[in-house]
Amino acid sequence: QHASNNCQAHIKNYRFDLAATEIYELVWSNFCDWYIELSKVAIQKSKDADETSNLISNLIVNFDSILRLLHPFMPFITEEIWQLLSERKEGESIMISQLPKLEKYDTELLATFEDVKEAISGIRKIRKEKNIAFKDAIELAAQKGDKGFDTNFNSILIKLGNLSALNLVEEEVKGAASFRVKSSNFYIPLDGFIDVEEELKKLEEELKYTKGFLISVMKKLGNERFVNNAPDAVVAKEKAKQADAEAKIKVLEERIATMK
Repeated sequence: QHASNNCQAHIKNYRFDLAATEIYELVWSNFCDWYIELSKVAIQKSKDADETSNLISNLIVNFDSILRLLHPFMPFITEEIWQLLSERKEGESIMISQLPKLEKYDTELLATFEDVKEAISGIRKIRKEKNIAFKDAIELAAQKGDKGFDTNFNSILIKLGNLSALNLVEEEVKGAASFRVKSSNFYIPLDGFIDVEEELKKLEEELKYTKGFLISVMKKLGNERFVNNAPDAVVAKEKAKQADAEAKIKVLEERIATMK
């Protein structure tokens, strides 16, 4: 609904470029990446035939709405898919069907689910960094803060993160890979997945390199001749390098501390 309202507002203002971008993000970044996967979770959990039917119907209704929004930009393929999506009456066409109604939506729910998406992305990032195959179930420990974690979405985290367990903890978990969502911390124990000593060696080497890089940047920024004579964009770029290096050092130091 959020994307639909934005898209129609852009069309009304003749900003077709922004409307097309909104639809693209809706389809690829939300509907395909998340909504379909979440529907699978709900359908698999459902033990009632009527509930399952309703879930599938909702999926079709939402896809129908996407096709209506997309139709002005891709008229022929959307017409073909729309006709196949359900039985249509003689002469019925997506071209003369109504766009989705402008309705209110739950902004708080959307914001909360963004935290869920970030947590799942954090799990996937650690899997990639540590070469942990998705078929291998892992444990996740959550240290709940004021924001960033809602237990109502635990089933989604477990399914999309392929978790064998999701535990609530009060303190940080030593020797675990970690990431943060707002004020909540998440830990993935790495026992049995990586060589801790080898991983520590890599992190310490990366930390040493990053600190050396930061020193070189600081020397450049500490050179008054460079700062006064270089274009503002060049100086700004060096300052951005400084901020990135400092942030990376902090993350690396935290990882090393949790693994020792």
